[in-house]
Amino acid sequence: MMHELAVEFVSCGHSVTVVTPSQDLERKFEITQLDGVTIYRFRSGKIKNISKVKRAINETLLSYLAWRAFKTHFQKHPHELIIYHSPTIFWGSLVARLKKIWGATSYLVLRDFFPQWVIDNGMLRATSPIISYFRFFEALNYRAADTIGVQSPKNLAWFSVTSSVKKPLDVLYNWATNETVEISNLYHRKALGLENKVVYFYGGNIGHAQDMMNIVRLAIAMRSEPKAHFVLVGAGDEVELVRNSIAKHDCHNMTLLPPITQNEYKKMLAEFDIGLFSLHHDHITHNFPGKLLSYMAQKKPILGSINPGNDLQGVIEKANAGFVTVTSDDEGLLNNALKLLHNAPLREAMGVNGKQLLSDVFSVQLAAATILTAKERLEIL
Repeated sequence: MMHELAVEFVSCGHSVTVVTPSQDLERKFEITQLDGVTIYRFRSGKIKNISKVKRAINETLLSYLAWRAFKTHFQKHPHELIIYHSPTIFWGSLVARLKKIWGATSYLVLRDFFPQWVIDNGMLRATSPIISYFRFFEALNYRAADTIGVQSPKNLAWFSVTSSVKKPLDVLYNWATNETVEISNLYHRKALGLENKVVYFYGGNIGHAQDMMNIVRLAIAMRSEPKAHFVLVGAGDEVELVRNSIAKHDCHNMTLLPPITQNEYKKMLAEFDIGLFSLHHDHITHNFPGKLLSYMAQKKPILGSINPGNDLQGVIEKANAGFVTVTSDDEGLLNNALKLLHNAPLREAMGVNGKQLLSDVFSVQLAAATILTAKERLEIL
């Protein structure tokens, strides 16, 4: 998403620099170009597929490591607008420092309310010292923002009431380009032995926040459907749980694969039939998973589960782009999955509708315009 946004700003005539960590660099930093975007990569510790303690330490160091690597470059190359993404919550100190030396404005793309969702899911108590630690950096993150963009109207309402942050707020939906990858062959179907299957595809984080057992239960319930198959691609803290459950329940209709490149992901998605998503029942905020946008771009009908009250259900179903149920409604999810399994014209129609929804609501052009409007609004004030 952030790369697509950067490329959109370049297409509008702006000069864009992306600052990002990399665990694989041999040097402390490198500067490259991609699609007209200047990329500053700095060496950092791992922040995925490691223990939660190590991840917290390595993310805490992100601002410090970025400043240490690029201090001279930052001072020589000022920018007018800083756009930063949360998660992670640990960019606040870097953004504040850059605002000071550049006189720039800042826009926080706020996608997850961390650490709130950790509390909601019972992973830590609200009174935990660890939560206090995260709250400190969360506050720094918000303080560095001139405008904060949340991803749905209900999130805006919830954040306005529950947060003490007094900053301008936008509804900034997730975004994607409207490009469809054309299928040149059926490489993945053939490689996985799925030529005659209707494939339910999930790509992304396989973690607690997604409640991946929700999808596993669906696959178990559909073991008697010979045409149905589930393909899950990604990494996260529930990978082993999913793998063990597949073995325990003899889920011959499930394939679990490690992460792949973005280009390969798009090619794989293009071959398959239905886009899956799942959100944990106990969330009290209203996440719009970014993976849905790639499903829309590839004209795939959407099948998923959400936390109660999430306004994503209304958006998807109003556009007739898929079926959405509340997580824990296993029967409702199963019935929707069967509707899509046995009705190819329905799958095709919902996929077309999803493509239109992407253009109308979730385009990268709309996201860029919203951010630039916020900058102009601040300049007028």
